[in-house]
Amino acid sequence: MSSDLPACGVRICGTGSYVPERRMTNEDFAKILDTSDEWITQRTGIRERRICDSARESTFDMARTALERALECAKMKGSDLDLIIVGTVTPDMTCPSVAARIGAAVGAVPAAAFDVSAACCGFVYGVNLAQGLIRAGMFRTIGVIGAEHMSSIVDYTDRSVSILFGDAAGAAILQRDPDPRIGCLYQTMGADGTGWHSLYLPRQERDVPASDADNPIRLGKIRMNGREVFRFAVTKFREVLEDAMRHTNLTPDSVGQVICHQSNLRIIEAARERLGLPQEKVHINIDKYGNTSAASVGLSLDELWRAGKIERERPFVMVAFGGGLTWASSVWRV
Repeated sequence: MSSDLPACGVRICGTGSYVPERRMTNEDFAKILDTSDEWITQRTGIRERRICDSARESTFDMARTALERALECAKMKGSDLDLIIVGTVTPDMTCPSVAARIGAAVGAVPAAAFDVSAACCGFVYGVNLAQGLIRAGMFRTIGVIGAEHMSSIVDYTDRSVSILFGDAAGAAILQRDPDPRIGCLYQTMGADGTGWHSLYLPRQERDVPASDADNPIRLGKIRMNGREVFRFAVTKFREVLEDAMRHTNLTPDSVGQVICHQSNLRIIEAARERLGLPQEKVHINIDKYGNTSAASVGLSLDELWRAGKIERERPFVMVAFGGGLTWASSVWRV
């Protein structure tokens, strides 16, 4: 790789997403658990979430469709891609990667392909990696996908976690552009593994720490300490967003959109009010889809992109935080 590459920008060429047709409402949960629509809505902001038909929908299926729609939006073919990155914690198989199978399905062979496991930060991690690889001259056109089949790892006999999650996929096509002024203006990625036990997916008894030994959630299903995660998310979300805006000199007036991981409406609203951001600049869809983990930011980006709300004049910010514990930001000018 040459060390004297000309400066370049990174263009978002198109976006796509996919959500299953099946809706699981709060009323549906009230039929099987000791809960209510009011209880769930007040604590999370969620009213319904989409759930895969496991007989015909998987992480691969959702991710492929989201990427195909992004390619169509960008007026490209799969063969135009030279790398595919999939952010997911619910791969159908650990080998091969979801990304490799998608490459074959969309005609992207021999494009490179790999999955990223960064929980709810998976899509933003993928976007940050992709833009860096493009600017380094290693790749020209990259498809980034966040896709999660969260219903496959949720214990529906447990009220504390099962009400939060839904299934979805979101994708974006990134491409090298000669204009160095467009693309990612600033990014962060971080993790604190000392808090891993706050949100984790144990496969065997030895994976369970002594402090969580009495947890009734079955092995192979996601477990969460709600209070610890809420405390981390409220603090880290605000810190990461403030850091991104400070380093790019963005203000509530000059920022276009803030696209944040849809974890909990109370967390999002607390950060929005702290920063003085108008409601119309902070995208909310958690009421319709719940927490879709790595798909969350990509799905939101696609909704805004297709609605014409991503403006050339105003940079937008993507922010995510999740299991690991992980966090990430990405500020973009299109």
